[in-house]
Amino acid sequence: MGRNIVIVGAQWGDEGKGKVVDWLTERAHGVVRFQGGHNAGHTLWIEGRKTILRLIPSGIMHPQVKCYIGNGVVLSPEALFNEIGELEAAGLEVRSRLFISGAAALILPYHIALDQAREARANNERIGTTGRGIGPAYEDKAARRALRVQDVFDAAHFKARLRENLDFYNFILSRYLNAAPVDEARTLDAALAYADQFAPLMANIPACLDAENRAGRHLLFEGAQGALLDVDHGTYPFVTSSHCVAGAAATGAGVGPRQLHYILGVAKAYCTRVGSGPFPSELYDANNPARCAQAGAALARTGHEFGSVTRRPRRTGWLDTAALARSLQLNSASGLCITKLDVLDAFDSIRLCTGYRLNGRRVDALPSSASLAAQCEPVYEDHPGWKTSTAGIRAWDDLPANARAYLRRIEAAAGVPIDLISTGPQRDAMILVRHPFD
Repeated sequence: MGRNIVIVGAQWGDEGKGKVVDWLTERAHGVVRFQGGHNAGHTLWIEGRKTILRLIPSGIMHPQVKCYIGNGVVLSPEALFNEIGELEAAGLEVRSRLFISGAAALILPYHIALDQAREARANNERIGTTGRGIGPAYEDKAARRALRVQDVFDAAHFKARLRENLDFYNFILSRYLNAAPVDEARTLDAALAYADQFAPLMANIPACLDAENRAGRHLLFEGAQGALLDVDHGTYPFVTSSHCVAGAAATGAGVGPRQLHYILGVAKAYCTRVGSGPFPSELYDANNPARCAQAGAALARTGHEFGSVTRRPRRTGWLDTAALARSLQLNSASGLCITKLDVLDAFDSIRLCTGYRLNGRRVDALPSSASLAAQCEPVYEDHPGWKTSTAGIRAWDDLPANARAYLRRIEAAAGVPIDLISTGPQRDAMILVRHPFD
């Protein structure tokens, strides 16, 4: 019988999920992307070569593996086919192994214009979106006015719906947001021009996945962003526009919950966040700004903490196990993968946030309210560093004793066993404790 694994970010995204998916794909037959858009960025280092994937599942790097984009994804045709072109230029065969749901909602130029105009207008209250139209595309989906992949094959229908949408959005853009309207003819022609490229890729994804399950094949479900950015369960409104938790794999790909057998939460050995929003363990302390700035800069520099899609610098901080435990509970995680352990190699002392003080009281769970989360003061434990390289280590017993103790403390605080530890960006820099497929 096949075994299906869901891989989700257990923090605010950027946890290193792409490498983990790529590593686990060695034993998978298919990889499924079930939410988000090209605002995701999964960076892979394979044999010294860097590849950044945004829409296409990370399993595409394995030549025998099928890749699926489910109905829960919002899809920019331009971004998709540009990414396919980049992979083909690198010598990968993509189109024979990529299958796309006709029910995936399209991201069109007016979504991007609206996203960027809103952020520009928001000034100091910006969410920090990527400006790629993800949120407005999900809005259209919820409002039942989205144009979907399958609609590009009916030009008359597409034109009529596009005109309705542009009448609405151009009014908002020009009259409310003081932005330039979007040209209807150019948008129509560009979208319909993708029909010939979409035709061989479009598939009934739920039926494909059901056939794989019946044949006893293993599937990986690859999440984007992180659970603390989930539109319902994250630090609202500083969240993404989709559901990033493991349960979204069922609705975003068209499988039943009983077909999801193991949930792997992925978390860094420290924390980062891109964009606005509360971050209790962020390395900022008004009483000791120099020390915090130095530690935060070291994490950013050693961990190369810049967005793989946007190149924005990431905010850095100590690992927050209270937020991690809540995230793992939301996902009913079976196991945990800790990434970037080697980034902490040079620290004399490492802090671990295990809870908060809020209005004078101890709080053990990160509030989902952004205003309350912003008031949380971290409660720290201090752990001795190991001051030796862990980069590339592949066995638990080869880790320094202090590194093992730090990981065991994370495991106890999070309440979920650590099954994998990443010790570097390379594909094989991984410690296996328990294999998810076993």
